[in-house]
Amino acid sequence: MSYQRGASLETLRQRATMLAAVRAFFAARAVLEVETPALSSAGATDPAIESIVTTARSLGAAPQYLQTSPEFAMKRLLAAGSGDIYQLCRVFRDDELGRWHQPEFTMLEWYRVGWDEQRLMTEVAELITALLAAAPPGAAHAARRVVRMSYAQALNAALGAPPDAPTAELAGLLENSGIEVPGGLSHDAVLDLAFGTIVLASFDADAVTLVYDYPASQAALARVKPTTPPVAARFEAFCGGIELANGFHELADPVEQRRRFAHDVARRRAAGAHAPPLDEDLLRALPSLPDCAGVALGFDRLVALATGHDALESALAFVHGKE
Repeated sequence: MSYQRGASLETLRQRATMLAAVRAFFAARAVLEVETPALSSAGATDPAIESIVTTARSLGAAPQYLQTSPEFAMKRLLAAGSGDIYQLCRVFRDDELGRWHQPEFTMLEWYRVGWDEQRLMTEVAELITALLAAAPPGAAHAARRVVRMSYAQALNAALGAPPDAPTAELAGLLENSGIEVPGGLSHDAVLDLAFGTIVLASFDADAVTLVYDYPASQAALARVKPTTPPVAARFEAFCGGIELANGFHELADPVEQRRRFAHDVARRRAAGAHAPPLDEDLLRALPSLPDCAGVALGFDRLVALATGHDALESALAFVHGKE
C-alpha cells in the first residue's frame, strides 16, 4: 500500500544521488555550505512572486514570511565576509501550483566572490550537465551541448524583432504567430509573453541554453551595464523546455536597490496585492557586499529532467494539491 503520492522510490534514490553530487561539486571547489532562516519579517516585493504569510506568537503580532529564496540572508553572510557559499533549502511561494510549480520546493542557490555573470554561467552549465550525466543509463535528458545567446539574439531569432521594438509591433508579431495578446499589457509583460511562448519553444530541448543581457527593466537584483541600450547583468538557464536557473552579477548599491524595491511595492499596491515591508537588514548590508555573482536553480526540475519525467510531482516524495 502506498502512503505517499509523488516520486517513485527509484526516483527518490536518484534524487539522493544528485543531492550528494551537488555537495561533492561544491566541496571540490571549496564553496561553503550554509543554512539561513526560512522565516523572515520581510517578504518578497517582486510583483511576480507571492510570499506565504504566517505568524509566530513568540515574535509578536507582525506578519512573518516564509522565504521565497535564501538570497537576502545569504547576501548578509557575504557582506560579513563568508566568501563563496551555497545552500540547498526549501522555499515557499504562494499562487504557484501546476506541472512545473509547487508552493514548496527545493532551491539550490550559490554565490561566487569576484565573479561576474558570464563566468558564473560557465559553472552553472558545468553543474547541470554533471548532474544530468549522473542519472541512470537511458534516463538522463540528453544535454550534451551548451548554447549561449543574448536576450536580444534569442528574441530576434524567434520573433524577428529586438527587445526595444515598439510594444505594438511585438504584440502584432505574437498575434501573427497565433499567440493571443491581452489588451493593456506593459512592454515587459509583452516581452515575457513572447519569451515564454515563441522564444522558449525555439530552443533545442536537448541542450543547456544560457540567455544573458536581459532588458534593463528586468534587472531585478542585478547590476545594469552602461551599454546602448543598457542591459541587465542577468542570465537564465533552460533545458528540456523549462527554466532551470536565474542568475545575476549582484547589485551592491543600497540606494538603487531601495528604489527598485519601492517601485515593486508601488506596483503591488496598484494591483491590490499585499505589500510586505522591505528587508532593511539587506539594505544595510549592501554597501559591504563584495563584488560577486549569484544564481538560484530549481533542483526539483533538474531531478525531473535527469530521471526522464515531464512534471515536478514525479521528482518530489510528496506533492501539494493532490488528493
